[in-house]
Amino acid sequence: MRNSSAAASAMSSRGKRERRAPCSGSGSSSRGSSRSHRDADAERGRGRREAERERARREAAEPGFDLPPDPARLKREPGPGGSGPARGKREREPDGDSDPEPEPTVRYGRFDPEDQRSRHCPYLDTINKSVLDFDFEKLCSISLSHINVYACLVCGKYFQGRGLRSHAYIHSVQLSHHVFLNLHTLKFYCLPDNYEILDSSLEDITISNLDKQAKLSRAYDGTTYLPGIVGLNNIKANDYANAVLQALSNVPPLRNYFLEEENYRSIQRPPGDIMFLLVQRFGELMRKLWNPRNFKAHVSPHEMLQAVVLCSKKSFQITKQGDGVDFLSWFLNALHSALGGTKRKKKTIVTDVFQGSMRIFTKKLPHPDLPAEEKAALLHKAEYQELMVESTFMYLTLDLPTAPLYKDEKEQLIIPQVPLFSILAKFNGATEKEYKTYKENFLKRFQLTRLPPYLIFCIKRFTKNNFFVEKNPTIVNFPITNVDLREYLSEEVQSAHPNTTYDLVANIVHDGKPTEGSYRIHVLHHGTGKWYELQDLQVTDILPQMITLSEAYIQIWKRREEDETNQQGA
Repeated sequence: MRNSSAAASAMSSRGKRERRAPCSGSGSSSRGSSRSHRDADAERGRGRREAERERARREAAEPGFDLPPDPARLKREPGPGGSGPARGKREREPDGDSDPEPEPTVRYGRFDPEDQRSRHCPYLDTINKSVLDFDFEKLCSISLSHINVYACLVCGKYFQGRGLRSHAYIHSVQLSHHVFLNLHTLKFYCLPDNYEILDSSLEDITISNLDKQAKLSRAYDGTTYLPGIVGLNNIKANDYANAVLQALSNVPPLRNYFLEEENYRSIQRPPGDIMFLLVQRFGELMRKLWNPRNFKAHVSPHEMLQAVVLCSKKSFQITKQGDGVDFLSWFLNALHSALGGTKRKKKTIVTDVFQGSMRIFTKKLPHPDLPAEEKAALLHKAEYQELMVESTFMYLTLDLPTAPLYKDEKEQLIIPQVPLFSILAKFNGATEKEYKTYKENFLKRFQLTRLPPYLIFCIKRFTKNNFFVEKNPTIVNFPITNVDLREYLSEEVQSAHPNTTYDLVANIVHDGKPTEGSYRIHVLHHGTGKWYELQDLQVTDILPQMITLSEAYIQIWKRREEDETNQQGA
C-alpha cells in the first residue's frame, strides 16, 4: 500500500509538471517574439544609419548642392506636429539656385505661404560692409570651386553651397555668421535656418545700374569717387590692359550695351565655347566701374584678366607686360566674334561703334636690282598694274617720321614734334607709301570711304627687328576738339557724311622704354566735361593742355552730331 501510494504520488507530481509545461512553453514563445521585435528594430536602425551615411557621403562629395529628401525616410520619421514629411522637408530643403519658383515653407507640419522670418531676419545688423569685396574670382575659399558660391556678409569670405554639411553651412554654425549672398542669383539667405531674406536695405549690396548724374559718390570706406573714373588694380604687369579697358569703358554706346546683361544674355554659343566668358566678364567690369555705390573707390580687374589669359591662350598675361595696340586689336575682334559676329556678315555692337571702311590701292614694284629697261617692261604687265580693294578697319595706324639720332648743343637728344594732320595724310588717297616683304615691294595708298561713330588712332611708336624693339619718342601735336576729317574722304562719299568732326574722349600714353615702360590714360568724363588721368589706382584731374604734351599711343575720338556742342572748354 505504501509503495502504491508513493507511485501514485510520483505520477501526480509528474502530471502536474506536464500540465505546467504548456505554461512554460508559452513563456518561451513570448521571449522569442520580443527578441524578433528587437531584431527588427535593430535592422531598421541599421537601415537608417546606412541611409544617413550614404547621404553624408553624397553631400561630402558635392558640398555645394542640397539633395532631395528620401520619400521612404519622410514616411518613417514623424515631424514635430505629427506630419511625417514635415521634418524631412525642413531638414532637406532644396537649394534655391535652380528653382524656378520658391517652394512654400513648411512650419510645424503646415504649409505657410511665406516664411515670416524672411522679412524679419534678426541678423541683418551683423553685416559688415567694410569687408565686402566682390572684385575677386568667385571661388569657394575651401574647395576652390566656382559652382554655387555664397559670400558671407559678415566676414566677406566665399563658401560653396548652403545645404547641410556644406562649407557655408559649417562656417555659419562654427562662427555664428548667418547672412549670405548667392553670387550668381544675388539672393540673400540666413544660415543655418536656410530661409531667403527679403529686405530692401540690402539692395545697395548688389550692383546697380549706371547713375547718369555727374555727382560724386561715397564708397563704404569713406572715400569719394566719380562713377566711371575709378582706378584699376595693377596685379603685377597688367597696366597695358587696364588702360585699354578704361578707354573702352568711356565709350558710351559700348558701355551702355554691356551695362545691361539682357542685351547679350540670350546669344547662342556652341557647346564648350569659352570666348563668351570675355563678354560676361567685360559686362561685370562695366557695372563695377560705373556703380554709384561701390564698396571702395577702385576696382580689381582680376576676373576680367583671368578670362583674357584663358581666351587668348596666354598670349596676354597678368605677370608679363604686353603691347596696348596688340591687346586692343585682339580684344575688339574677340568681343565681336563672341557676340556672334563674323568678318563679313553679322554686325555687333563692336562693329556698329568702331568699324569704318577704306579703299586700298596697291601697285607691285619691280625688284630694285633689275636694269632700268627690264623695270620699264615689267611696269606694263598686268600684275604690276594698280589694284583697288574695299576693306574695313577697327582702327587706323598712323606712322611717325623717323626720329633724329643727333644731339643738340646741350648733348641731349632732340625730341621732334609732328602735327596730327601730317601723319593723317596717309589716308588722303594721294600719299603713297612703300611696303617691303622678303621677296617683293609694293606701293600703297589709302582713302577713307566711311567714318565710324568712334574712331581709334594707333600711333606706331615701336619698330621691331631681329635684335631689339625701338621706340620713337616723337610728340604728336593734336587739338582736343574739332578735328575735321572731311578732306580724307573721297568726293563721292563726302555727301553721305554730314558730320565729320571729331572730339577726343580717351588718350592712352606709353612712358619709358619699350620693354620696361608703363601705361596711363586720359579720359573725358561726359557728365562733367572734365579730363582725368588714371594710372592703375591713381586718379587725378588734368588740364586739357597737358594732354597734348604726352607720348600718345592710342586715341579714341567721338564723332560730333549736329545737336552737340563743344563742352570741353579746350
